[in-house]
Amino acid sequence: MSRRAVNPGRRGSDGGLPTVASLLHHKSRSPSVLTMALLALGVIILIVYFNSGSGGLQIPSFGVTVTSRESVSRAEGSCTSEVIQALPYLKKAYGSAMQKVLHVGPDSCTVVSNLLKEGKEAWGVEPYDLDDADSSCKSLVRKGFVRLSDIKFSLPYRPDSFNLVVVSDALDYLTPRYLNKTLPDLARVSTDGLVIFTGNPGQQKAKVSELPKFGRPAKLRSNSWWTRYFIQTGLTENEGPLKKFEQAASKGNYEPDCQIFHLNS
Repeated sequence: MSRRAVNPGRRGSDGGLPTVASLLHHKSRSPSVLTMALLALGVIILIVYFNSGSGGLQIPSFGVTVTSRESVSRAEGSCTSEVIQALPYLKKAYGSAMQKVLHVGPDSCTVVSNLLKEGKEAWGVEPYDLDDADSSCKSLVRKGFVRLSDIKFSLPYRPDSFNLVVVSDALDYLTPRYLNKTLPDLARVSTDGLVIFTGNPGQQKAKVSELPKFGRPAKLRSNSWWTRYFIQTGLTENEGPLKKFEQAASKGNYEPDCQIFHLNS
């Protein structure tokens, strides 16, 4: 950045320190470097604040790009992160049915990886893109453990391929038209039931960063809406595992932020 030449007319007549009048004249014509720096900092803070997607200020990580898929798994209200927390209680509720599990939803690699480390048979369906997947996720994709598939259409599995199907952060983005196709298909590939994690309209809010990926904000439906819908589609509550899950969660002081539905397949 080139320096601007000093204007001799703004100095004192004797070449020494500037007079008060010249200082006032200088400030009125050209802001000081400090003032400009403070203004620039204020603009940056405002930009970061409004792009953060939440009420709190978030300082950007230099050299790290947080993509839309990562924002889903890390965002407040992510039901996929809720699945990870609920896994110990799901295992107590479903026992041997947790031996062969299909997870459907974003960040499926994380869920599948956790289950595989515990010696379970696990597969995943990622309904969105995997462009920003890390190396371990890409490895799961290459080995066929995780697939990229649009859940608005039939899943690439045979009937009764899995004991349990766990769904998170997926159904909230479907209209009833597509739910009518997707839910029966999820039940088709399961022998022992469905566990569905949906957003809680009282506690969650769709983030602006999700819109480019999903095309629309999540439709966070109430418990009563889902209950009526399940009845209309012929899906009944899986009472046995539900009671065991609630008992285990109570003992572990686990209170989910998402709504969790246990359904017979």
